[in-house]
Amino acid sequence: MRLLPRLSLASQRRLTGAMQVLLVGIVAYGFLAGEQKAVSNGVIALLVTLVPAALERRYDLPLDPWLALWITTAVFLHTVGSAGFYARVEWWDHMTHALSASLVAAVGYTTLRAVDLHSDGIRIPSRFAFVFIVLIVLAFGVLWELFEFGLDIVATETGIDMPLAQHGLDDTVLDLMYNTAGAVLVGLFGQAHLAGVAELVRDRIFGSATE
Repeated sequence: MRLLPRLSLASQRRLTGAMQVLLVGIVAYGFLAGEQKAVSNGVIALLVTLVPAALERRYDLPLDPWLALWITTAVFLHTVGSAGFYARVEWWDHMTHALSASLVAAVGYTTLRAVDLHSDGIRIPSRFAFVFIVLIVLAFGVLWELFEFGLDIVATETGIDMPLAQHGLDDTVLDLMYNTAGAVLVGLFGQAHLAGVAELVRDRIFGSATE
């Protein structure tokens, strides 16, 4: 059962386009203000927002407009945070971690479900899918924190301002908690919205591999 109202492709493209324009503005601000994090995060975010269109062209894999907007919103809010909101708004980091984790959970579930649909010899119960979603996000979250820790070491040794950084043990624990919250939300409510995407992935990618 769908929990979200239908979003037209035209509306999704207008919203995505608006966020892309703002991302260009953030990159320009970063150049003018000498903010390396705003520039690097803005450029990466712009590239990520092009992923849905690239998937459609490369694999003939049109995403549900809500899912495409989901991807764009996650990277957009992170970039806005890196441009100053992380320091000014206490809960901004928690929100972006939960949203990014939900995106990782969605990718993990879609891949798992596509493999399940592709192979008659594999059957994945919905309860296991929920556990898998949470575990994949927890694992990814730990790797991400280790990655940030590594960037901190490089920044200390070289003096280079890195686009990502850790802010103490308490912050790391909170990040993992909100990562888990995002994963649980996808596990509870996201499977109904992602089933159709998994079928498309199976048909476009796994299907073509067997032809």
